[in-house]
Amino acid sequence: MENASASTTGPVPDSVANALMSIHPRYNSFHQHNAFPAAAPVGSLGARYEQNADSPGMATNHQNGLSTGNGGNTTVQPAATSVINLSNSSDVVIGPMTQYQGSVTIYQYMDATVEASRIATGRNNQNRGLPSAEPSTLRQERYFIYGALIFFAIVGFSTAIYFIVNQVRGPADIDREILFDTNYHRRTMPNLGNSHMIIERRNWGSQLDAHASIQLEHPVQYVIVTHIGLRSKNCTGMHECANRMRMLQDAAIGERNLPDIPSNFYLGGDGNVYVGRGWDIANSYHNRTLSVCFIGDFQTYEPKESQFSALHHLLTYGVIQRKLASDYKLVARRQTKPTTASPGDMLYARLVRLSRWNPCGTQAYAHCGAELGFPSVWDDEHDFNERNGIHNPLLIHRKSTEEE
Repeated sequence: MENASASTTGPVPDSVANALMSIHPRYNSFHQHNAFPAAAPVGSLGARYEQNADSPGMATNHQNGLSTGNGGNTTVQPAATSVINLSNSSDVVIGPMTQYQGSVTIYQYMDATVEASRIATGRNNQNRGLPSAEPSTLRQERYFIYGALIFFAIVGFSTAIYFIVNQVRGPADIDREILFDTNYHRRTMPNLGNSHMIIERRNWGSQLDAHASIQLEHPVQYVIVTHIGLRSKNCTGMHECANRMRMLQDAAIGERNLPDIPSNFYLGGDGNVYVGRGWDIANSYHNRTLSVCFIGDFQTYEPKESQFSALHHLLTYGVIQRKLASDYKLVARRQTKPTTASPGDMLYARLVRLSRWNPCGTQAYAHCGAELGFPSVWDDEHDFNERNGIHNPLLIHRKSTEEE
């Protein structure tokens, strides 16, 4: 037989043919144009694949469903989409294949923006299998956060140092002006300790042209304690005490013909020290002493503990600065002038209990300053008025009962 070596299979089952017709239009077209009888002989109709005896392994023309053997016989073959069984074969390609002879250059066109985005995000096809760029991005974000934290830490540390340094004020800050109101700031003025501020003349509003001329010799041996009197209550705030200081200065210059406010320092009920003539100018009582006045009338009212604390800190500072002798003596105004009640009974009762108080001028004791050649009565203001022919009976009466 001519085709005895041909390998054939049975006809295509109806279910398979129907499935192929539904999914592949080429098979559907072939089936419509190449209908074959149901009883066609095996090997001539409905064959899936047929080999030629002379050329085994070579597929016949199955593009148009025809197969040509050595004898020229033509058999109808199904379309290329039929099921093909292969065995003992190699280098088989099913489907279209293009072969090029010679060198080939391939051009690929792509969107540069999309490609750049893919490269930046690590999703580029060329980057597959390579480490992703996301860890590097996370590392950069972490470095940025660390840098920001370090920056804010430096700023906070610098701010803290600034405020700490500004808490300690030097001598150049003493004369800084303030408003005479309740909204002042403590750090604008020097501090003696225990919140006792030194309020300079500029700060409480002194007259600029009011100045005494007699210099005070240091160290001073005696400190006189006086009060304002005049049935005045103690001031309780900087605004009130500053007003009281200006009133005292105006009265001293206008009524008593003094060149300036009488005492060297004034102690307010607010616990602050108000500068009168200061450490270097003699007071109006004795030009070799230092006078400290308690603001208020302490024949009627009790002095405050804050005033005694301010007195202690002020005099301690004077000793440290060598303005006062280390063995200075503390006396009341009434001990140096018997005709006055200053500094008031209530203040005097507290004064005599201080360790630096000296009983000079009292019964059985010599007058104060006798060892230094001081007169028995200290009253430089009276001496000044006598030298200049000033006589004011009203002033003399007031000073004898309520003298500062």
